[in-house]
Amino acid sequence: MSRMTHGNMQSGPYTEEPVAIPPFGLEGLLVLPPRCRAVIVFAHGSGSSRNSPRNKHVAAALQRAGFGTLLFDLLTEAESSSRDNVFDIDLLAERLTLATEWLGRRMERIAPRIGYFGASTGAAAALVAAAQPDCAVQAIVSRGGRPDLAGAALPHVTAPTLLIIGGLDREVLALNRQAMAHMRCKATLQIVPGATHLFEEAGTLEQVIGHASTWFSHYLLQSEAADVSGQD
Repeated sequence: MSRMTHGNMQSGPYTEEPVAIPPFGLEGLLVLPPRCRAVIVFAHGSGSSRNSPRNKHVAAALQRAGFGTLLFDLLTEAESSSRDNVFDIDLLAERLTLATEWLGRRMERIAPRIGYFGASTGAAAALVAAAQPDCAVQAIVSRGGRPDLAGAALPHVTAPTLLIIGGLDREVLALNRQAMAHMRCKATLQIVPGATHLFEEAGTLEQVIGHASTWFSHYLLQSEAADVSGQD
């Protein structure tokens, strides 16, 4: 059952609804603002879930900026007990694709633009899913991600991609730079000074939010306005 809540920068309430994404019943939370134009689908990292406190914090900020958000479990509770599943990037990407297709059917009348926000291994899953020819995603943000794990999918990603890395997360920073060399889409590396892998340092997660919000606004909202104004 959905419920109405407040706090969005847009006027009016937005809806917050627990969902179970078929066919596996993946649990999630879908939050939609009034006159929704774009939804950000989150892909959590290994050992995490839809209840990731950092992803929830980012999602709340994006909601206040006018975006819809979908946080969901990439695996069922039984599946998540297997380490093989947790690190199976192809499996995680399939689940992300299922959730994106479900969201598209559910919101067919509105047809919002879709963005991915991936953390750690979830970023690799987002890139693999985005590399599929019929993927609807139009912008990607990676937080402390492992795009290198997307492997052969990297050259096939077309959505503009922002890779946000902590300046002190040196090993992962090097892996991101290596992955960027294989990407052909618009790709930008954003370093947050003084931040480690989880962005636990004061103010660093807020910087992630600022960079992500700017990226999604440009490629999902401003691009939409440009498309409309360019029509006859």
